[in-house]
Amino acid sequence: MQIDARTGSSGSGALAGDANLHAERSGAMRVFAPVRHRHEAEVSRLTGLNARMTATGVEAVRGVQVVCHATGAADERTLRRAYREHYGGEPFVRIVAHRTGAHRLPDPKLLSGSNYCDVGFAADGDRITAIAALDNLVKGGAGAAVQCLNVRTGQPETLGLEFPGLHPI
Repeated sequence: MQIDARTGSSGSGALAGDANLHAERSGAMRVFAPVRHRHEAEVSRLTGLNARMTATGVEAVRGVQVVCHATGAADERTLRRAYREHYGGEPFVRIVAHRTGAHRLPDPKLLSGSNYCDVGFAADGDRITAIAALDNLVKGGAGAAVQCLNVRTGQPETLGLEFPGLHPI
């Protein structure tokens, strides 16, 4: 499986440096991990597939978009059904399945300020592409912390996290 991940400047890590400054990233698309990304082993373990990942810093301030390419015999309807069966009980995972329009596939811009992770698919013959997007500032650490606190204290898991996002559609 080949993974192409794109992240805004907020996903650059905690260490300061010229490459992490948003002003320096303006207009840039900089590959910062062409091979052996630190999440490869984790993805391989969780999927059972040999994952290879490339990460690119893009001009966006916040958000992550991941495009995964694999081979296999499945159409988009089968993929959506499998994801719905697996993630159907997860309140913050949404399957994007629009046939037309600018927002047919997951886009981090639409998720800015939300705790949602959108997932979409494309399939052609033996090629499968899965696309996921999220706001790494909310769905990353902050949203996960609130979600875990809600579960731990017996509150509804979604309490305080159902904001649809800053971008109107």
